[in-house]
Amino acid sequence: MDSRNTTPRTGSTVTVACATAFFLLVGVTLTGLMMNVVTTMVASADRIDNARAERAAHSVVTALEGRLAAVTGDNSVWDDAYAASVGDDPVGWAFTNWAKTSADYPLYDGVVVADPTGRIYSSYMKGLVFDPVTVFGPSFQKQIQAALLGGREPTVQFFAAGGKLFLIASNAIQPYAEPVGLPKPRHVLTFLKELTPAVLDAQATPYDLNGLRVATAAEHTELAIDLLSIDGNPLGRLAWEEKHPGSELYHVVRPKLIVALAILLVFLIGILVSGATETRRLKALAQTARHEAAHDGLTGLLNRSGLLQEMGRVQNLRVDDGSLTLHLIDLDGFKAVNDSWGHAVGDELIKQVAHAFSNLSPAVDAVARLGGDEFALVQRGHLSTVIDKAVLAIFRTPFVIGGRTIEVGASLGTASATAIIEPLEILRRADMALYRAKEDGRGRVVHYDPSLDVEREQLSLLEADLRLAITNGDITPVFQPLVSARDGRVRGVEALARWQAPTGNVSPETFIPLAERSGLIDALGALMLSASIIHAKRWKDLYLSVNVSPLQLCNPDFPKTVLSIVERESFDPHRLTLEITEGVLIANPDQARRAIESLKRVGVRFALDDFGCGYASIGALRTFGFDRVKIDRSLVTALGEKSNGKDVLEATVLLATALNIPVTAEGIESTDQANILRAAGCDQLQGYLHGKPMRGEDIDALLDRHLPTRPETRSGHDAVAVGKRRPAHRNGTS
Repeated sequence: MDSRNTTPRTGSTVTVACATAFFLLVGVTLTGLMMNVVTTMVASADRIDNARAERAAHSVVTALEGRLAAVTGDNSVWDDAYAASVGDDPVGWAFTNWAKTSADYPLYDGVVVADPTGRIYSSYMKGLVFDPVTVFGPSFQKQIQAALLGGREPTVQFFAAGGKLFLIASNAIQPYAEPVGLPKPRHVLTFLKELTPAVLDAQATPYDLNGLRVATAAEHTELAIDLLSIDGNPLGRLAWEEKHPGSELYHVVRPKLIVALAILLVFLIGILVSGATETRRLKALAQTARHEAAHDGLTGLLNRSGLLQEMGRVQNLRVDDGSLTLHLIDLDGFKAVNDSWGHAVGDELIKQVAHAFSNLSPAVDAVARLGGDEFALVQRGHLSTVIDKAVLAIFRTPFVIGGRTIEVGASLGTASATAIIEPLEILRRADMALYRAKEDGRGRVVHYDPSLDVEREQLSLLEADLRLAITNGDITPVFQPLVSARDGRVRGVEALARWQAPTGNVSPETFIPLAERSGLIDALGALMLSASIIHAKRWKDLYLSVNVSPLQLCNPDFPKTVLSIVERESFDPHRLTLEITEGVLIANPDQARRAIESLKRVGVRFALDDFGCGYASIGALRTFGFDRVKIDRSLVTALGEKSNGKDVLEATVLLATALNIPVTAEGIESTDQANILRAAGCDQLQGYLHGKPMRGEDIDALLDRHLPTRPETRSGHDAVAVGKRRPAHRNGTS
């Protein structure tokens, strides 16, 4: 034969032989694994049943203890028994009611009664007198003492005597109606039950324990649990026959396992052939998944996970001590882009920003998008302000998307660290710096400083104090009068939250935003509403109004909370007005409308606060059906300026008046201001001119000096606010 043909065939034969040997090896391995699995399952089934049996044995013990304890409790917590024990003939009573029945009573075999000193004066076993201390030893006295120190629950222990095992329960004899506690004297009643084969057989059947018995040592085919004395020493063992359900099951299914093994070996060949192809496909998918797990789907930049990995890689390079700087960037005004132009335009803006960051500087090792409008830049080495300046420069030029000119800004927080600092810690530091930059104003850069951690710790401590103050009711309202512009009479009060902390007064400008950030605003709002209503119930002729945080109004349970407080305090809801700012109307108009409509149905009124300083539209005033608007204090302050402040104020009041909505002006400090506002059409005035915030008792005195006329009920618009603070944060707890 031509050798040119022999070589390929030889090579093919070797390949087939190797493949055959490989498949045989795999088949043998799988067979061994299958047998190991079967063996393991058999052993596991046996172990599981043994564990079940052990739990069942403990249940038997628990049942025996519970039954005897119940009998002991029924007989010891008994008014008649207690009366007899402290009476003239406790011995005779004990014999008649307990000792005599021990001869053939199925619930106990013996009874012992001792006086408060532990002296036994009645002891019978199977109807015959016996000495329990002689039979059971000195430990029996410990049982009696334990019962004297207990309450209504009997003391139950095992005792051994004469090769037998007893279950003994003791309890102080006491009246049924006596409060918990053991006033002296107390006699002790003890019942004994021998664990005979008949007793154990009755318990073994329900728990499927064959051959349950008391033994000094278990046979090798048996299982057992220890029974301990009152001193914790083994008295004996509760033993039973071990079952082997796993082995029994194996003998039943063994023929089927053999058939299944044969089918497996045949099927394995086809699996291996297709497995190679599937492996290649899964490998490609895994590579894709790893990439997607570390990258943002919209921009292709690294995500948070990928960023942390890249930061670790840069640190591990150990260039310049592994130092790096992380720049966190948050876009200013991005939400308005989404709200105005839609998410498609917002996504395109994110892509353009991502592209600009990717080409920002060679000093940037990695760019990441952490979600929403937050980005991160990784710079190898120490902080370079050049990068921050380059980032801010990007946003000086508007973006053009679909013919729209869109302007957004950026706030930056940076943190630098060496390789000894973990990436997560660097990210945390940069995030704290970014938070400070956003608080300080848009378009700012803040570098991490340890003082930020100190401030955060102080806020954490203040939050804990605030939580405790709310719980203890330490935040209380003071009240500022609000008067009628027509006749100067007090028509209502505005309650302001005051917190006198152990360290001094805490400003509402501090603790109310903190309550909103920490999730305590609902509890704080409920506290202030309740406290204000309690005071206002005394002022029958005054209306009450409470400022509500946007977070409160967005809570679906808010209407229920308000109504529960009003009903609990029996307060007329028509006297209550809730003040809200327009921010909540923009952030969550649907939830706001539902809450407002729900409460208005029962008579609660609503006022729009800080009117004239925001973007509230005529449509919003009509849609939400406000019963009153409050002119922002900035418009009142502007009256003293040489500008058109008076014209702006008059136009604002005229707008509300045209919509037939009453107007309240706040922040009035002079008679001139009051005259201008009265002439402009405001029907209610509030400010230091008419009274500073005062305690509820001072309002009582004020009303006594100036007897107010009953407020007009025209649409209930003469209500006033409880809980105001500065426009930055409106809440009923201010």
